[in-house]
Amino acid sequence: MDDVPTVTRRQVLAHRVVAQGLDRSGAAPDDLAGTDLGWLDSPAGSAAQALAARTPAAAPVEVPGHWPLVWGLRGAPHRHRPGDLRALARAAWPVDDADAAARMGGAAPQLAEAGLAPLDALRATAEALADVVTGPTVKGDASAAVTRAAPDACSAWCRSCGAVHVQDQLMRLAALPAGLRIEPGTSPPVLVPVDGWPGVPDRHEGGGALVEAYLRSHGPSTPGNVAAYLQTTQRAVTPDWPSGLAEVRVDGVGARPRRAWLPEDLLDDLLAAPPADLVRLLPRSDPWLLARDRELTVPDKAHRKLLWPALGHPGGLLVDGEIAGAWRTKVAGSRLDITVTPFERLPARVRAAVDGEAERVAAARGASAVRVRYES
Repeated sequence: MDDVPTVTRRQVLAHRVVAQGLDRSGAAPDDLAGTDLGWLDSPAGSAAQALAARTPAAAPVEVPGHWPLVWGLRGAPHRHRPGDLRALARAAWPVDDADAAARMGGAAPQLAEAGLAPLDALRATAEALADVVTGPTVKGDASAAVTRAAPDACSAWCRSCGAVHVQDQLMRLAALPAGLRIEPGTSPPVLVPVDGWPGVPDRHEGGGALVEAYLRSHGPSTPGNVAAYLQTTQRAVTPDWPSGLAEVRVDGVGARPRRAWLPEDLLDDLLAAPPADLVRLLPRSDPWLLARDRELTVPDKAHRKLLWPALGHPGGLLVDGEIAGAWRTKVAGSRLDITVTPFERLPARVRAAVDGEAERVAAARGASAVRVRYES
């Protein structure tokens, strides 16, 4: 007898609202599920805005000062608990050359042409970074030094710089394994060694923790979605697929229910998730918008195209568990202007709530005033 439960798309979204802390249940930033994956801080300030959407009105709208900024998953800038960095470096270290090549993206073909294995290139770059960055170092200076120290195949002509230097994604992926963080608020980035770093990881270890963290924030989900989030292949994720998962079928996405998984201890929460009743302005790098099952979170194709264009993603307006529009910001002196593009007419209660959320965004951005306008 098939005892796999079927859940609706709305149940999944209601569960994720709670799982991701968007119900503002009062959890401290260190205890939010999203902190296990890190808070994407691109553009700078996004992490504070994402936390503002999750913390009660009385809580400060800022990133905890003890959280370092590193090039984490996908080589993107993330805020993490300081005690998580060593485990993250091992867990994000590629399983094999195919995994490394997938994470490097456009850097991989040149390495293959030169006969340099992607894992060897990553290790050489990380070791070179660890050697040359012994104190606060501007990214450009670190790049120049690594270009001289690492194998030639690790470098390529950069059109924007007009020079040959170590490939940017390769350097980003190598920085955390080399024990480097980014000094917040610096532009260009200043790299700083992490105190007491044990050295470049010997191997991939503990990747299952990242998979489970994704399933806790974005579950129920699939190996393919997890692999896309980590910017790797499903084959690389398979050995790390955790035990102790519950299988469900998700109805309301596509022609037939889809298989998906989440940690067993969250199954009852999923089945009993209360309907969401909230309004949030989510920055474009918010965990909600980073889930890889976009057809589930935003069923309408035209709306997905608006939210995830080729360049310049907007933020998302979350209303009762559904993305109900997009929003963008513009700085006008000390004032922050927010332009909301709703997918359909918004009730007066939602507009009133948007005004309150706009104040939270402005506080996170350090603006002294905010103005909201709507466009069709």
